[in-house]
Amino acid sequence: MSTTTLPFRIGEPDIECRYPVIIGKDRVIGQAFRWHRDWLVVTPEGEHNLRRPPVGTKGIDMAATFLAEEYAAGRVTAVALETVLAEAPQPLHGPVPLLHPRMPASPRNIASAKTAFAGLTEHRWRVVLHGFPGSDNPWYLRCELCGWSGVRYWSHHRGRNGNPPSPYRHDGGCIGEDKVRELIPAYQK
Repeated sequence: MSTTTLPFRIGEPDIECRYPVIIGKDRVIGQAFRWHRDWLVVTPEGEHNLRRPPVGTKGIDMAATFLAEEYAAGRVTAVALETVLAEAPQPLHGPVPLLHPRMPASPRNIASAKTAFAGLTEHRWRVVLHGFPGSDNPWYLRCELCGWSGVRYWSHHRGRNGNPPSPYRHDGGCIGEDKVRELIPAYQK
């Protein structure tokens, strides 16, 4: 049995790191994203967990190929890119929930979320999209030192093995490592 894969391209991710998979000029056959090491795809027909990619395979490539094969088989409907962009999540203006909607409200997740929010406050970051998504999932944050917004991971902020977190904050500059150390006590330890 042979499978047909149409040419596709992977578009720019939205603020939740969902990558549109595009065929033709501007038709989206689904979005692919990573959640706790698994790769998932979302289409108008629903969500499908592809699990982890095989060793040596990029998850985004695996997900995009899956979507192209599903589209070629007639199981996925394409929508206009402008529709997907219009429906993309936007930053919240006000308080955010403690947990991301995908995170179960278990005692461990609640404790981890409280720890993460306290750490972000100490390190001068503001959550602007959704609650704690877990340590290794993308989290849309705003730097309170320079106003930069983008995706970061809690695991990159918390420091390791008793060491302080790196004073490197994000791409695009910020205010410099010396100034970061001066303003935030956690970086001085």
